Amino acid sequence: MSATSSSSSTSPTHFHLHPHSAHLTGAPPVQPAGESSVALEEEEEHDYESLPVGSGWAVNMAAGAMAGISEHAAIFPVDSIKTRMQVLPSLSPILQPLSASTAGAGASAGAAAARPPPPQLNTIMQHVRSISTTEGLRSLWRGVASVILGAGPAHAAHFGMYEFVREISGGRGEGWGGVAGTALAGGAATISSDALMNPFDVIKQRMQIRNSPHRTVLSCAKTVYAREGLTAFYVSYPTTLTMSVPFTAVQFSAYESLKTLLNPGGGYSPLTHVTAGGIAGGLAAAVTTPLDVAKTLLQTRGSNTDPRIRAARSMSEALRIIYDRDGARGLRRGMLPRVLTVAPSTAISWMSYEFFKVLIRQGGVMPESGQMT
Repeated sequence: MSATSSSSSTSPTHFHLHPHSAHLTGAPPVQPAGESSVALEEEEEHDYESLPVGSGWAVNMAAGAMAGISEHAAIFPVDSIKTRMQVLPSLSPILQPLSASTAGAGASAGAAAARPPPPQLNTIMQHVRSISTTEGLRSLWRGVASVILGAGPAHAAHFGMYEFVREISGGRGEGWGGVAGTALAGGAATISSDALMNPFDVIKQRMQIRNSPHRTVLSCAKTVYAREGLTAFYVSYPTTLTMSVPFTAVQFSAYESLKTLLNPGGGYSPLTHVTAGGIAGGLAAAVTTPLDVAKTLLQTRGSNTDPRIRAARSMSEALRIIYDRDGARGLRRGMLPRVLTVAPSTAISWMSYEFFKVLIRQGGVMPESGQMT
């Protein structure tokens, strides 16, 4: 009797937090002989996905920053080709180095008349061959420093906001309520991350276009600010949100659904994260390509001498210009390289995010596939 009381009074009390409940427990109970361990496994099953409220957000943000840098650095050359493909062919002749515009008016007019227009490039391989012979393949990496600088804080905000909103909106639940909560979390994550990333994205695309005069992030930022003001860095932000909110909602919802389908146990599974992330990203990229073309036009308008392009201020104006110049085909321009960019980049991003999340939680101990942490 006394032994039992003593044992009961000194047993430690643990506080457990789960997505849908919080409860106090005493010391782990002794499992009755012959009883299945299914209940214990189910108790541990959700620990990998459900980080403790509060402390988990810092982990998510750190993992998201690492994932963002990994994602953008690995896929950047394909993204450069996508940007070039989205610039309308009729505008290519005026995308010359800015130094050419400083020549005398008569000389410029004569040179422009004598200069043959650059060949129209419609496929990925045509762009690769053109770049390799005229600029060198190293130019495909021009602007990568900008996205690396922006990707860390932007993705930290992205994943931190995603986990926070998903937690409070019921996104971890089952059925349509869980899907809606996840979609809401994805949209909120995009609004916060794009606010940080948009200026870096503008600089990146200015450096990616054909014959760009910019060679460093700082010089590009100074030039854009001096000529167009601060608004140039955010003129495409509404369009970016219009594109990114549905993009992220589709991507996150598809990812969570595919991850549950492919890995019902919920353990750490790199193959699951890569597969689900790649499919979800490719699907979202294809759906939102027309908006991405409009965003590219707005972000590169300052490098163009066409008055109509330079005067564009909204997504609707950009879409009208694209349709007038290139028809419905123009709204799909760059879809293939966009899918080829986004699918592997989201696969890398989700795999890196899940890996670093486990790694940070375990204090630097490498995660093992299938484990419940």
